[in-house]
Amino acid sequence: MNFPTNHFKAKLHRLTYGTWNAIPHTYAADICAGAGFDWVCIDMEHAPLELTDVLHHLQVINGYPEVAAVVRPPDHDLARIKRLLDMGVQSLIVPMVDTVGEAEALVRAMRYPPKGVRGMASSMVRAARFGNVDNYPAQADAEMCLIVQIETVEGVANLDAIVAVDGVDGVLFGPADLAASMGFLGEPSHPEVTASIVASIRRVRALGKAAGTLALTPESVATYKAAGSTIIGAAVDLMLLNAAAREVAAGLPR
Repeated sequence: MNFPTNHFKAKLHRLTYGTWNAIPHTYAADICAGAGFDWVCIDMEHAPLELTDVLHHLQVINGYPEVAAVVRPPDHDLARIKRLLDMGVQSLIVPMVDTVGEAEALVRAMRYPPKGVRGMASSMVRAARFGNVDNYPAQADAEMCLIVQIETVEGVANLDAIVAVDGVDGVLFGPADLAASMGFLGEPSHPEVTASIVASIRRVRALGKAAGTLALTPESVATYKAAGSTIIGAAVDLMLLNAAAREVAAGLPR
């Protein structure tokens, strides 16, 4: 059986748009995957999604071959990352990466020895089609994709060194957390926050890595696209549902 290609990684340096999915039921991921986006990010950090939920989301998104599944784990836990990779996740967006040491540890978590510490179990995991992918361990490392999230002033200060880590494929900037770290709690669109992200995206691109952010308005999409962003999270499933529901309710005759 052929090794599954990581289409998200293959398109890192081309502009792609994705959705951030936090609704636990797979119907939401099914709808978003069929809506015309390039990727769907399954968010474990701020949503009540467990490993089995992620598996079900992967199985649904797999029905859309042109759409990539990406997962954001809640933290840097190596055992959880191992289990996500074993169930077939190839691309991770990992939150709150502030230092070179954290980035290096995440790279090792996604690699088999001797380059990393990922545990061996290829004969029994979904990633290797339960042993049916020929020579899975020898091929797996090259298809892993690590996007680190820079969400603090410390992370921005260490940006060049983090980007230089071999195995870090790109950087996604988190406007809400960065705003809070900069002293603008609840103001992800503050001009100083936007300016910091724009400058950081340009810096990452100049260093040869992919860069992106969440951009939930046409204006912010245009701003970050012009800065060189290639990974843009353009929607959040919960926010789409909430906005549509409120619009309908507000328009009803009373």
